[in-house]
Amino acid sequence: MISPARSSASPTRLVLIVGALGVVFGDIGTSPIYTLQTVFNPGDPHPVALTVDNLYGVVSLIVWSIVLIVTVTYVLLAMRMDNHGEGGIMALLTLLRRWAPRGRARTVAFLSGLAVLGAALFLGDSMITPAISVLSAVEGLKVINPGLAEWVVPLTAVILLVLFLVQRFGSAAVGRLFGPVMVVWFVVIAVCGISGIMRDPGILLALLPTYAIGFLVGHFQIAFFALAAVVLAVTGAEALYADMGHFGRWPISVAWLFLVFPACALSYLGQGALLLQKRANLSAPFFLLAPSWAQLALVLLATAATVIASQAVISGAFSVAAQASGLGYLPRLRVAHTSSSTHGQIYVPWMNWLLMVSVITLVFAFRSSASLAFAYGMAVTGTITITTILFFFLARQRWSTPGWVLWGGAVVLVSVDLLFVAVNLTKFTHGAWLPLAIGLAAFTVMTTWQRGRELITDRRTRAEGSLTEFVRDMRFDPDLVYRVPGTAVFLNPGSETTPLALRANVEHNHVRHDRIVILTVTVDTVPRVDDSARVQVIDLGDPADGIVHVTTRFGYTETPDVPRALRLLQPEPPEGALDVEGASYFLSKIELREGRDRGMAHWRKRLFLAAAHITSDASNYFGLPRNRVIVMGSQIEL
Repeated sequence: MISPARSSASPTRLVLIVGALGVVFGDIGTSPIYTLQTVFNPGDPHPVALTVDNLYGVVSLIVWSIVLIVTVTYVLLAMRMDNHGEGGIMALLTLLRRWAPRGRARTVAFLSGLAVLGAALFLGDSMITPAISVLSAVEGLKVINPGLAEWVVPLTAVILLVLFLVQRFGSAAVGRLFGPVMVVWFVVIAVCGISGIMRDPGILLALLPTYAIGFLVGHFQIAFFALAAVVLAVTGAEALYADMGHFGRWPISVAWLFLVFPACALSYLGQGALLLQKRANLSAPFFLLAPSWAQLALVLLATAATVIASQAVISGAFSVAAQASGLGYLPRLRVAHTSSSTHGQIYVPWMNWLLMVSVITLVFAFRSSASLAFAYGMAVTGTITITTILFFFLARQRWSTPGWVLWGGAVVLVSVDLLFVAVNLTKFTHGAWLPLAIGLAAFTVMTTWQRGRELITDRRTRAEGSLTEFVRDMRFDPDLVYRVPGTAVFLNPGSETTPLALRANVEHNHVRHDRIVILTVTVDTVPRVDDSARVQVIDLGDPADGIVHVTTRFGYTETPDVPRALRLLQPEPPEGALDVEGASYFLSKIELREGRDRGMAHWRKRLFLAAAHITSDASNYFGLPRNRVIVMGSQIEL
């Protein structure tokens, strides 16, 4: 007999699995549309001849690359290394900071830099994936009617525009809409794959790893260049990991092992059998698996599926951007949490609009999926390699697995990843430079922001002066300052220095409120903080002076709500109850100016100041009532 608890949990799990299919697997699940066709593309700078031996070797390479990279590296290993449910390369960076071994500062600094580079490359991948995915599907119209070729680019742009416009409704809503479509998609490509296999069942021999190994060893000069297109089969692996916080490890793993992977493998095998029958099928082997009467429906379904493919990396980009902002590698961004039950489901408006402009620009610039395919693999392979390295380093620190097991696994998996990186470097002049350029640009912005933030914090600390001394001076000279009724909350980075707004109010206006709260908001390296640990009160020495310091803690996936946090002050602070509902909130606005100090290069100062303009409004970010916010400004030179 099924217990009520289990019965109610099962539909929830099913909803999460279907939702994961609609958000997480779109990218990797639509790779069969273009991967095999790209391997044997005669226009490739290093073409692979379509022969029987090559075909068996390539299909086997595709299947076993998916097994090693997606199933082993990500589903079985990396997804076990989560940060309170959150995945992705920024989660690994958080764990690296938390578990950094003593005496290995240089190693940790190097790996931290790698992690930031990997996150930057993933953002580059997030711009290319939607463009190539939707283009490849809409290009199926040319199979039905070559005269429709001129409509491919504008139709792709319109579809992508609509996709980015619906992001504000959240990945849960998108998953409910897209999930059933992806269930149909995987069933259809599996059935089409089986129909292709039935034409030449001998293709099933490609499931043997000996074909992949024999192709690599016996025809390395051919297999090496084939890998540049084979990597297209594993695009979306990092998005799968980064999206873990949206749905959880269990639903993603189940969906992959029991539906997504079998369907994709059957599709590749079916296309291989089709090409064994007739080389002319190379023009569009995926669409030609379907009978002619069903090809239009397959094109429409493929278009819907590739729109969903774009969703996977868009959701992943939101997660990476929000985590990078919380860890101090990007300015404070406005993050909207779109689910009251699943904390990882977020929407980042600034990232959404940046991706939209970038993706549509790429569509009009490259105009075909074949042109974009040369650029596609570089960011993917770089991110996968970095993720693998970070995983094994952290596994060595935290797990009791024997060292020889970890080292053996690391050598095998990292070697496979580096082989993919090497072959994609051969496409550098043919488009692989693009994701590298985007990734390096993002890496520069992220490291510049981190460094500039450190310098600004140091100079702000000197300008603010000691909070203890400031409070003591007010206590010893009460006639200098007029005390007015009410509660004032001054937001400040820490408890050691005086808020600039408080200093200006006392020194220039000679006035202070009866109750003063020096409030520090901290973002922890965990996704969420329980309310029981949300607030900490520190008395500054004299209960009669009405001044306390309060620290509020939030996880990096939470939206800070300062008034709600202050209502959690139970029991009351030493000085008595706070009037939270009528409190005034003082913000110290810092006007940044370029100075002559040598802390940063001139161009990096300019970049930091430009990036500062996208910082979200503090009132909205901290959930402050706008009609009770007072902003007082100061200048700091960088």
